[in-house]
Amino acid sequence: MESVRCGAVEDAVISPAPIKPACLFACLPQTLLISTTEGTVLSLLSPPGGGICVHEAGNQSVSSGSVISSLPSFSKMSVFGPVVKIHPVVLASICDSYERRNEGASRVIGTLLGTIDKHSIEVTNCFSVPHNESEDEVAVDMEFAKNMYELHKRVSPTEVIIGWYATGFDITEHSVLIHEYYSREASNPIHLTVDTALQSGKMNIRAYVSAQMGVPGKTVGVMFTPLTVKYVYYDTERIGVDLLQRTRLTPSRTKGLTSDLSQVGGAAARVQDMLTTVLAYIEDVLSGKVTADNSVGRFLMDLVNKVPTISPEDFENMLNSNINDLLMVTYLSNLTQAQIALNEKLVLL
Repeated sequence: MESVRCGAVEDAVISPAPIKPACLFACLPQTLLISTTEGTVLSLLSPPGGGICVHEAGNQSVSSGSVISSLPSFSKMSVFGPVVKIHPVVLASICDSYERRNEGASRVIGTLLGTIDKHSIEVTNCFSVPHNESEDEVAVDMEFAKNMYELHKRVSPTEVIIGWYATGFDITEHSVLIHEYYSREASNPIHLTVDTALQSGKMNIRAYVSAQMGVPGKTVGVMFTPLTVKYVYYDTERIGVDLLQRTRLTPSRTKGLTSDLSQVGGAAARVQDMLTTVLAYIEDVLSGKVTADNSVGRFLMDLVNKVPTISPEDFENMLNSNINDLLMVTYLSNLTQAQIALNEKLVLL
C-alpha cells in the first residue's frame, strides 16, 4: 500500500494514494469517517508502512459510513482543551470571503490569527487563502498564505497563526491534509468550521483540535475533538454589531450612523431599562414571588460595590466641572479650525 504523498510547497498539491486491495486492511480514499446516530468522529488512520486504511475491529470490519453505537457522539462528548473566543470581525471576514469565492468553488479556507492564553485561544483576525479542490487532490496557495501573514505581522506583531477555517457544515476528507500543513505553522492548531450555507437553518460555528489516536507502534491516526466556542468583542466592535442588528428592523436592510448625542441618549435609555428590570427582580424576591438566585445576588453585590459613594452635591459639581472643560475644549478646537481656514484664504490672496 502506497502512502499518502503531500506535494512540495511550491505547487502546494496534496494528493491521496491510489487504492490497492489488502488482506487485513480495507483502504479508503483519504479518511475514515465513523458515523454515530448523533454525531460524527473523523479519523485518519495510517499503518506503520504508510497509507490510509481501516483495521478490522474484532469480527466486524469498520468501513466508511458504518454505524458504531458504542462510540460517543459530539453532543455527549466531554469537551477538553482551551476555550475558543471569536470576535465578530472574524465571522464577517469569513462570510465576505464566501460571498466573493470563485465560480464553482464549494467552500473557502483561510488562516486564523490571534493570541494564545493558558486556558483560551482568542481569534481576532483572519484572511482567506486561494485553493482548488477536486475528488482526487486539493491545491493550496501556501506562498500566498506566507506573504499575507508577513504583512499582518507588520501591522499586528502580537497576532500569530493559531489555526485555519473552512466554510461548510462537516469536516471533509481534505481537511485532514490541510490541517497537517497548518500543524507545521502552529503548535496544535485549531480548525474552525462556519456553516455559511445555513444547512441546519442557522450559521453553526464549531471549533476542533486534533488529537493523536491509535496503538503505539502500530496504527496511528488523528481525531478531531470539538472545543467550546464563545463570542467576545471590543467596544468598537460592539458599535458595529449593534448597527447591524438594527438593520433587521428596516425593510431596506440599511441603517445610517447616528450622532454622538443620539448614541448617548440610547445608551442612557438602555441603562434605565436594565435598572428597571433589576428593581423588578429584587421586589419579586423580597415579596416571595421569585426564588432567590445566589449567582444573581453576587453579581448585584459586585455592581453595587463598584458604584462610588458620593453625595449628590459633589456629583453635581463634578459633572458641571467636566461639562465646562468639555465645552472649553470644543470652543478652542472650533477657534483653531476657523483660524486655519482664515490663514489658508489669506495665503491665496
